[in-house]
Amino acid sequence: MRYDVIIIGAGAAGLFCAIEAGKRGRKVLVIEHNSQVGRKIIISGGGRCNFTNLEVNAENFISQNPHFCKSALARYTSEDFINLVRKHKIQFYEKKLGQLFCRERSHLMVKMLLSECEKANVQILTDCSATKVDNDNLFSIETNKGKFQSKNLVIATGGLSFPKIGATDFGYKIAKQFGLKMTKTRPSLVPLVFANGKNFKNLAGISIDSIAEFNKKSFRENILFTHRGLSGPAILQISNYWKKEKFIQIDLLPEFDALKLLEKDRSSKQKVSNFLSKHLPNRFAEEFTKLNFQNKPINQLSNREIQQISEKLNNWKVRFDDTEGWHKAEVTLGGIDTDEISSQTMESKRIKGLYFIGEVLDVTGWLGGYNFQWAWSSGYVAGNSV
Repeated sequence: MRYDVIIIGAGAAGLFCAIEAGKRGRKVLVIEHNSQVGRKIIISGGGRCNFTNLEVNAENFISQNPHFCKSALARYTSEDFINLVRKHKIQFYEKKLGQLFCRERSHLMVKMLLSECEKANVQILTDCSATKVDNDNLFSIETNKGKFQSKNLVIATGGLSFPKIGATDFGYKIAKQFGLKMTKTRPSLVPLVFANGKNFKNLAGISIDSIAEFNKKSFRENILFTHRGLSGPAILQISNYWKKEKFIQIDLLPEFDALKLLEKDRSSKQKVSNFLSKHLPNRFAEEFTKLNFQNKPINQLSNREIQQISEKLNNWKVRFDDTEGWHKAEVTLGGIDTDEISSQTMESKRIKGLYFIGEVLDVTGWLGGYNFQWAWSSGYVAGNSV
């Protein structure tokens, strides 16, 4: 069967591309190997889908080419998508830092996309796995449901995060098949594992408002202790920038200068752990003191000890061995090298009619709706080019 456009992957980017192409009268087929479209949309944001952010710009994304995403983000903005959500009367709210979530369940977002696909006469095949792709004037896609041909092929297969909902490396394989370069991939927006078997498992579940910093990038949100390391929004954000063997600096008292606090209480007979528990969770104060300091009364601390404690509180240097892996990662860092792709159309510079959109590319957004906005924007420009 012959189409103008075949899109492999019925996630956020693939469906949005299909809608835009269908609106332009293209005959569009979307192939999805899962039995359900938009699986990642449905589970995202705790089931409420953090679908975009009020403030989106290129600084919110990581790529070897930081300018690549600018054109697509300018041509289809977060406000454009918000207007579509309003048109479908989906209630939403700002949680914090411009992050927009559905008030009800995220399946409404999928329902909206499917409604738009139907209006644009898009055909969607689920439980349909592509096994082979050839290109000889037309793209031929062999699947478990037959062979399909098209003038344009869009790869919207996502990255490697969330393998439990069907993530695969199919998009990368296609890129390599056609000779496109890749950048190194790794799990990101992901919890980190302490180095050297360091263990704070007694603190698992404790959350602290902190600033996490790495290489001059910093995020103020909560950190969350796990059985093996740290998670929480601040850690997920900084994981986009973290490099193995390097430490992350954490300010556990972002509201205070710890040295001034200690100097102010210099004559106090309260022990260090009690002093810390005035500003930090009790269990954390006790465990952190036990692991790092002598639990002496403050009035018995030397100047050097005061300095060491304050340094540890405002500038705790933590080393991590690894991430918690693909099954805990929200996104894939790295992907298809953007030097291979037109930023205006998402088309391969080498292979006419071959497009890549969404997470499969080397464009990774911060936590907070940015990766969905990249899906909408990159899908939009490809859909208006195919």
